[in-house]
Amino acid sequence: MALRLFQRERRSLFGEILDWMLTPLLLLWPISLALTWLVGQNIAGKPFDRALEYNVQALAKLIVVKNKQVQFNLTAPAREILRADDTDLVYYQVRGTHGEHLSGEADLPMPPEEDMPTNGEVRLREDVMQGEDVRVAYTWVKVDVPGASPMLVQVAETLEKRKTLATEIVKGVMVPQFVTLPLAVLLVWLALVRGIKPLDQLEKRIRARKSDDMSPLDETVVPEEVAPLVSSINDLLSRLKVSLTTQKRFLADAAHQLKTPLAGLRMQADLAQRETDAEELKKSLKHIGRASIRATHTVNQLLALARAETTGRSLPKQPLDLVQVLSEAIQDSLPRALEKRIDLGYEGPPPGEPASVLEANPTLLKELARNLIDNALNYTPEGGQVTARLLTDRFSGVLVLLVEDSGPGIPASERELVFQPFYRALGTNVDGSGLGLAIVLEIAKQHNATVSIEDANLPGHPESPGARVTVRFVGMDTPFDAEQDLRSGTDTQV
Repeated sequence: MALRLFQRERRSLFGEILDWMLTPLLLLWPISLALTWLVGQNIAGKPFDRALEYNVQALAKLIVVKNKQVQFNLTAPAREILRADDTDLVYYQVRGTHGEHLSGEADLPMPPEEDMPTNGEVRLREDVMQGEDVRVAYTWVKVDVPGASPMLVQVAETLEKRKTLATEIVKGVMVPQFVTLPLAVLLVWLALVRGIKPLDQLEKRIRARKSDDMSPLDETVVPEEVAPLVSSINDLLSRLKVSLTTQKRFLADAAHQLKTPLAGLRMQADLAQRETDAEELKKSLKHIGRASIRATHTVNQLLALARAETTGRSLPKQPLDLVQVLSEAIQDSLPRALEKRIDLGYEGPPPGEPASVLEANPTLLKELARNLIDNALNYTPEGGQVTARLLTDRFSGVLVLLVEDSGPGIPASERELVFQPFYRALGTNVDGSGLGLAIVLEIAKQHNATVSIEDANLPGHPESPGARVTVRFVGMDTPFDAEQDLRSGTDTQV
């Protein structure tokens, strides 16, 4: 239970897209409401501002000068018409040339002092009258009186009608949005369902496939954005198909290779059971021993190849002296070389030389050296010669391992084929599993090395071309003059 608390929940692509589409929509809605309210107030105030301006201009026309005296005559009916409003209160004020109060409300606030008088221009401002917000229109009127200052005319109105009209405007805009917003959410949801549908169909097609169906998916029926994913899946299927084909062929070949020694064991065991002659019984037991050795060798080679292919990249690497590895492999092969009277030798630097040290996995590198020597011993006739050479390319510093034999050699047409599992050169009639060079190639790849085969043409064995297997570690680009470096090596024969 504790582990589940730290596990990351699997996110839904549908929910993710829906969140990113609806969240901005829902956040923008209140912003739209606020902007609509501001715009509505501005729109609602314009006609009332024009009415205030008209009233101010009408009052300004009532100012007259008689006998160099300023007079303002506002009749009672005109005053009633000015204030005939059931919703808002309307105030007015007229001040004389010396700022004295002539008519209207004396407590109506004055304009700001920095507002310089301009004859005939009507201006608007926000103010407070008797504790209520009002909209004020005012103007300065110049009179033809010597030394007289301009007169002030103001008309103020409360804001109830403006607020009511602004509210109606907002309602007219926002009420339809309450209907369209759920509809928009529904349409977004339906669009996402339709957009995600190809992924659901792709998932159903994949689930409906049989376990052995490795054919590529059809990329033409998926959206353009999903095509790279389908292409990657097809690439994976292609690689899986190759891997499964290789495994099936490997298992079939392995079963075939194990069938022969096992059949021989069974046949020799049957013969031994029926045999009464002691000598013939010994021969049957000897055949049983050889068949068991061959079966054991094949199984060991299969395990070595499986280890090289599946675990080589995960095994740790460490500095390793290749001379020491070769020495151990040669020592392990000495009994067999002595049995076949083969001259098994080593040419190269002594152990401990820095030039022979490389980063490698000890288990796999020993397997590589042992398989190279075993393969050479298999194909070298009695009285022949097998030499392991370790060189350093003087130009690139590449470490080079060569194993040469005086056997029949490998034709040029078959030098690529011998690296395939269970393949053996035709006409050799040599016991073996056919896995040695396949193991060598796999281990070499995992150590950034290349493997090549050519004729050895060892001195003293003109009757057979022999074979030279060359393994180059780390570098592969610099040309390598093998014959020149071979002449500079030291020879240690066993």
